[in-house]
Amino acid sequence: MSEALKSVLENIEHMTSSEKALAAHCLLSSLEEKPNDDVDSAWLALSQARSKELVTGEVKAVSWEQIKSQLFS
Repeated sequence: MSEALKSVLENIEHMTSSEKALAAHCLLSSLEEKPNDDVDSAWLALSQARSKELVTGEVKAVSWEQIKSQLFS
């Protein structure tokens, strides 16, 4: 265990709730990976393909009301 982590764990009981929340936020934020351009490109291509399907009439849109009625029937 690193000295930095030991220090946090030893002092956590002395932190206010706000300080704990800020520390948790900072730790979780540091885990987030940088955006993956390949994933962004794939989502863009998929959304463009789906949009084209709607425009050309290959697929029909379904309203939220229709979806809800199917889910809750």
